[in-house]
Amino acid sequence: MTQKERKHYRPMNSMQAPRFTGVRTFMRLPCLETLEDIDVAVVGIPTDSAVSYRSGARFGPEAIRSASILLRDFNPALDVNVTDVLSMVDYGDAPVVPGYHEETLERVQAYLEPIYRAGVVPLILGGDHSLTMAELRALAKVRGPVSVIHIDAHGDVLDTYYGVKHFHGTVFRRAVEEGLVDPATSVQIGMRGSVHPSDVGAAQKLGYTVVTWDKLADMTPEELGALVRAKVQDRPVAVSFDIDFLDPAYAPGTGTPEPGGPSSYQAFRYLRALGPLNYCSFDCVEVAPHYDPSGATSITASVVCFELLSLLALRRQSERLAAAAGPGAQEIHADEKAIAL
Repeated sequence: MTQKERKHYRPMNSMQAPRFTGVRTFMRLPCLETLEDIDVAVVGIPTDSAVSYRSGARFGPEAIRSASILLRDFNPALDVNVTDVLSMVDYGDAPVVPGYHEETLERVQAYLEPIYRAGVVPLILGGDHSLTMAELRALAKVRGPVSVIHIDAHGDVLDTYYGVKHFHGTVFRRAVEEGLVDPATSVQIGMRGSVHPSDVGAAQKLGYTVVTWDKLADMTPEELGALVRAKVQDRPVAVSFDIDFLDPAYAPGTGTPEPGGPSSYQAFRYLRALGPLNYCSFDCVEVAPHYDPSGATSITASVVCFELLSLLALRRQSERLAAAAGPGAQEIHADEKAIAL
């Protein structure tokens, strides 16, 4: 009996049907609620019930999906064909309850847990950053405490907002308190701007390594990549990317814009430099499209997602090549591709 052939899900062929046709799924992937024969499940979490300033991120998943129709297969900077390596589907949206944040977290956690248990990596489209609590709770149920690469203009380590514990600015404190994240092997990147007095040094006290934007602006992407890899090593790692990491000149469509940050090109170079780590979850959050009529923020967010998928593709490609080489073969590394060209 021959082994069952593995299905491989990939985008529609744009040479057979125009990109602007069909249902708006991420990257024009098939819309399927299946966890069999896939590497990546794209999941929308349309919630913004825990924001402190401008709402609207509940429309982020829809906008990112619409913008993603321009994404193609090959990442020339990393020399990897994402759709050849990764079998991917658009898994739809997680259930949410507008106005009931903690109920939303419970439902999203229950929705994500089977994805992690199946060994599938979710690419989560937000939604405000509070959803990352549900993501990390579900992931920790399966993998235990994980490392986090948190890319953001804000540390999100406040203790309370308006007297409550769960807000988009408290996520990475709660994650440590609940034992979801190992802060000693986690890195926060890009923090800048004015802060609450209680926020000064708070992330470092929790155990995180913090690379502020002032420090990052003086580093090369390769230096950042080396720092992150030294911290994370080969532990399971989740990447959480807040679109307000970018200067609002490049991403105005977000709830808490923070001037003085990097360009989209710089952001892509920093991501590429991370290399093929042991990725187990991705999110891209805080896209609020109605503050950006041009659509530039959603387009940029879709490319952020593509760069994240490219990193996973590098990892899987390296693993498969090593497995094909057989026992005793020299270990194959793809670190040399983790450079910004």
